Amino acid sequence: MSQGDEKRDNNDRGNTDRLSTAPGGAATPNWHAIEAPECLAQLASGSDGLSAAEAASRLAADGPNRLPEAPRRGPLVRFALQFHNLLIYVLLASALVSLLLGHLLDSLVILIVVVLNAIIGFLQEGKAERALDAIRAMIDPKATVLREGARRTVAADEVVCGDIVLLEAGDRVPADLRLLRSRNLRIDEAILTGESVPVEKTTAPVAEVAPLAERTAMAYSGTLVTGGQASGVVVAAGAATELGRISRLLGTVEEMKTPLIEQMDRFARQITLVVLGISAAAFVFAVLLRSYDMEEAFMAMVGLAVAAIPEGLPAVMTITLAVGVQRMAERNAIIRRLPAVETLGSVSVICSDKTGTLTRNEMTVQAVVTAEASYEVGGAGYIPAGAFTRAGIEVDPAQQAPLVDLIRAAVLCNDAETRQTEMQPADAAWLVDGDPMEGALVVLGAKAGLDVPALRKAIPRTDEIPFDAAHRFMATLHHDHEGNAFIVVKGAPERLLAMAHAARTRDGDRPIDREIWSARADDLAAQGQRVLAFAVKPAGAGQQSLTFADVEDGLVLLGLVGFIDPPRGEAVAAVAECQSAGIRVVMITGDHAITAREIGQQLGLARAPVVRTGDEIDRLDDADMARAVRDTTVFARTTPEHKLRLVSALQAQGLTVAMTGDGVNDAPALKRADVGVAMGCKGTEASKQAAEMVLADDNFASIVTAVKEGRTVYDNLRKVIGWTLPTNGGQAITILGAVAMGWTLPITPVQILWVNMVSAVALGMTLAFEPAEPGSMSRPPRRRDEPLISGEIAWQILLVTMLFAIFAFGMFFWAEQRGLPIEEARTIVVNTIVVLEIFYLFNVRYVHGSSLTWQGVLGTRAVLIGVGATVIAQLAFTYVPAFNAAFETRPMSLLDGAVILGAGVLLLIVIEAEKLLRRAVANARTGG
Repeated sequence: MSQGDEKRDNNDRGNTDRLSTAPGGAATPNWHAIEAPECLAQLASGSDGLSAAEAASRLAADGPNRLPEAPRRGPLVRFALQFHNLLIYVLLASALVSLLLGHLLDSLVILIVVVLNAIIGFLQEGKAERALDAIRAMIDPKATVLREGARRTVAADEVVCGDIVLLEAGDRVPADLRLLRSRNLRIDEAILTGESVPVEKTTAPVAEVAPLAERTAMAYSGTLVTGGQASGVVVAAGAATELGRISRLLGTVEEMKTPLIEQMDRFARQITLVVLGISAAAFVFAVLLRSYDMEEAFMAMVGLAVAAIPEGLPAVMTITLAVGVQRMAERNAIIRRLPAVETLGSVSVICSDKTGTLTRNEMTVQAVVTAEASYEVGGAGYIPAGAFTRAGIEVDPAQQAPLVDLIRAAVLCNDAETRQTEMQPADAAWLVDGDPMEGALVVLGAKAGLDVPALRKAIPRTDEIPFDAAHRFMATLHHDHEGNAFIVVKGAPERLLAMAHAARTRDGDRPIDREIWSARADDLAAQGQRVLAFAVKPAGAGQQSLTFADVEDGLVLLGLVGFIDPPRGEAVAAVAECQSAGIRVVMITGDHAITAREIGQQLGLARAPVVRTGDEIDRLDDADMARAVRDTTVFARTTPEHKLRLVSALQAQGLTVAMTGDGVNDAPALKRADVGVAMGCKGTEASKQAAEMVLADDNFASIVTAVKEGRTVYDNLRKVIGWTLPTNGGQAITILGAVAMGWTLPITPVQILWVNMVSAVALGMTLAFEPAEPGSMSRPPRRRDEPLISGEIAWQILLVTMLFAIFAFGMFFWAEQRGLPIEEARTIVVNTIVVLEIFYLFNVRYVHGSSLTWQGVLGTRAVLIGVGATVIAQLAFTYVPAFNAAFETRPMSLLDGAVILGAGVLLLIVIEAEKLLRRAVANARTGG
């Protein structure tokens, strides 16, 4: 279907009469055609929104504001699909032929292995779905609503019909809304209409027959606010929304597949086909040239096939990734797209936002500057307690008229509210609903003795110009009850200084000296403070709207406010850890260059951080930009467009880039980055949708933890491959070598199946739970193009495969020379292979270090459990009569057991010596 067809199809559906259910069950048609006050009346709501009790009642009656989940495959279907792959078909065919040849036990063991693999896959798939559900729950969107006239941030699924929802740029609309108030509102409705251009919204009703794309008075669930501000009343939630009508297109279950897993699935299929070809050739060779009878040759072929095919590899690798995702989630790094787990291990540059990520995002006003004085403000965080001092002497702010004027303006030109958590008074914490800097200004008002709610009611806001990065200020129009009107403007100091003609003093307004005020702003910034300027302008009593022309000039500057947002202590340590791991940390901020340099120095980004501003970036061509990103530590006064260009420039140099962002305009840079990281607390829904990872705590240290975990996951994937392929290869070479030489098979097919069943479940899976190796964050990042099976791993696979075969044949011939029965000789071989797998497991656990340490010998809890289970299984296999009868084994002597253990120790020593020699040669080549 073309885009135009899709749009017409959606519009045709939109023309049908849609009935929504209002409280009380009354059907109400076509909200877009009804005046806003009538909508409020029909929904039993008002301009202050619902009460908390009424909202709770409606939520209980109507249910949560969620889309119905897409139907999932039932457990029986999911279990049946575990048998749908080439390997299982080969094993089932082998079981059938074995049964027809009278080998009941062989057939039964093959079936047990098949069913066991299916059970493991079934359980893992269910665990994966539950893990993804839990992750989705952790990043459920939020919504800002009015409850009893106060702003409240609630989970989107708690929004109910009649709620007043507040929207701003970057928000995803949580439910279908009839707009009550709109200011420059633009919404991207492509998800519903196919229109690629954002739609301008108004509050005026439209015709009943208006198609969905032309219902400008509505904001629909799931659409994205790209600009402006608005408020609207919820008219439909959950399945009743327009998005609910097409939820089947959005509710598909995320697959637990990554490019790496798909690559390994292909690899397993290729190995299967190759092994089947070799097995067929070996069957012909054994019958024609080695005089094997048909039945014996076929069973040898079955043994070769089940020995060589790494049937458990894809499952164990999927589990490794899932364990990594779970570990990251426990450390507040939530992976939205599994390929990010692989990519994190190779990150070489982290471009990080400052506020709330590298710093605490607990803004506190530390300084206030008026035309006549500078004041220091005490207190920390959002607790409304702190003294005002001037030159170290405490002052009463109420006696400082210009100071009171500035603080009053800061409270009025402000959308934030503070509230106390519902805890015991002694432990109560103060939270901000809204921007942290605006919250700090509300706290400043409380410290100055202002009754903020009463002030806002006494001098209500009539209109506003929302803050936007393009014009870098916010303006509000106010009227008091005596008919007086005035405009308050706050914004970047340099922007307001250009718009102001005078400055407020105790004795009146005087002409402004811009150089002096610029120096004052720079002084605050040099102390690591973020600076805002405030100004006022009289307005006419009859003025009801605010335009840019109203504030372009004629402002009276009230003063400057300096905020401090100290670096997180854990972020300082995390930056140091990144630097030791060869990972550059680049800070990108909208702050003043002087402020950014001070914070960068406090964070330890560099002794003397190189700072470039957005204006400088704009003057660079691509070649100069490529040079600039190599040595710049801090980018200040940047826009989201600058972020996108920075990411592209770094990637052009072959670097793997992680990028943080929280705004709607950060989405392009987050998508472009190799790993986009969105802020879970302060981030917009647009940024979370574009990112591969969401930080639940907005903390830079969590990014570094995720990078470390990404390296661990990649190391563990290499360990799984490095352990699985040679252990399977050793068994296969043993069978193939015996057939080629015409010898008696040292191990039977049913015994190989036993080894694979025990080792894959009890041993191989333990590698998925390996912790980070010592020094994992002291190595440089791996190359983006580094193959998973490198030359080093290929050599290791070949070496260990040959060593396994040598030990297996050696133990078998030694048993034959002593005249032991064939059953006992094969029992010795089986135990030898399993013991070799155990010792090799301890070796492969350390890719970058020696295994011959106490930590290496003791292993982890998962390894010890796996080894213990394997030892118990092998004792039963060797000494329990029922197992002896089933697998044609015999008890062996303590001497044989000691020799087998010696073989395991010898294997460990040989491989460790080879690892040491290889490292010495590599160091000699590099001069290390």
